[in-house]
Amino acid sequence: MRISTRQRQARLASRHRLAIKADTPEEAAASVVALHGTDPATVFLSAGARLAAPGPEPVEKALYDDRTLVRMTGMRRTVFVVPVELVPVVHYSSTLAIARKERKSLLKVFGEGGWDEARLAEAEASVLRVLAEVGEATAAELGALEPRLREQVKVAVGKPYEATVSLGSRLLSLMAMDGALVRCGRSAGTWINGQHRWGLAPALPELAVPDAQAELVRRWLAAFGPGTEADLKWWTGWTLGDVRRALAAVGAVAVELDEGVGHVLPDDLEEVPEPEPWAALLPALDPTPMGWQARDWYLPPAHRAELFDRSGNVGPTVWWDGRVVGGWAQRADGEVVWRLLADVGVEATAAIEAEAAGLAAWLGGIKVTPRFRTPLERELSAL
Repeated sequence: MRISTRQRQARLASRHRLAIKADTPEEAAASVVALHGTDPATVFLSAGARLAAPGPEPVEKALYDDRTLVRMTGMRRTVFVVPVELVPVVHYSSTLAIARKERKSLLKVFGEGGWDEARLAEAEASVLRVLAEVGEATAAELGALEPRLREQVKVAVGKPYEATVSLGSRLLSLMAMDGALVRCGRSAGTWINGQHRWGLAPALPELAVPDAQAELVRRWLAAFGPGTEADLKWWTGWTLGDVRRALAAVGAVAVELDEGVGHVLPDDLEEVPEPEPWAALLPALDPTPMGWQARDWYLPPAHRAELFDRSGNVGPTVWWDGRVVGGWAQRADGEVVWRLLADVGVEATAAIEAEAAGLAAWLGGIKVTPRFRTPLERELSAL
């Protein structure tokens, strides 16, 4: 069976809630498995692009009040915002393996300062005791209560990226990867503020690693399928063997794509209806453009140099009917500006203009600067 590029674009449009909007942030996140959370603003902008009634308030409520969305380190050592029911799946399929590597790295970096496994365990136990008493705290507050977190060491000495890091900056993230801590609240400022509070994590139900990996692949295929083994290997950060075992576990069916052999779930072979033409302005690191390794079917190669940074991070993109057709940014005064990289016609241009106006309206003057800046975003923001 062959699945065409146009059919893949139709699936993307409806399943990622870009043509058919979601009612809640939880639905928006689940539609793409998880939202990218490395850049705090991406969570709000990605959800907003998929919500019938966008705005920061419902996302903040889900993150900090209801806690139905959870910020955690997951696939590829990337921070994601995950629907709460998916947290055990991400934890056992991906995060625990990352935590083991991070612990070895931390002990290597701080080993010369006298840190070994026993001393590290003492510091971790102390952090847990402190949080049991105070409930929640920022990293700075925890450093005042547990001074060992403030110990520092230089890394990459003599190299252009030499830096000084504190034990707390590494250890608190490691404890979250281990499932002991959780990012549970914003410390201050507006929703674009990246500082957060730490708290004790609730206990997770145990899952076998193969079962967790199979469930994550099932969800990815439901949202992003069809996709290739290379797409899944890149998105998860797993070995090819892990990917193939998980595909076999869910009974994935091979299909023919322009990129080669792809995979879909066994009950997902029927064509989906094409939605009405749609426009979207997606933020930097949005999960849709970052969902596949092979991107030619929705992102013309000629656009990549302007829309990606040198590390492969996508910037803000303009979409029309399943394809990336341009990029957008904000000027210093908060105005949303955009540029087309392809001729899309009068109807599409009007629809994109309406999307830009809607985005500007709910941003309400808040200025968002992507953490990883791309050539077109820099150029537009300076206009």
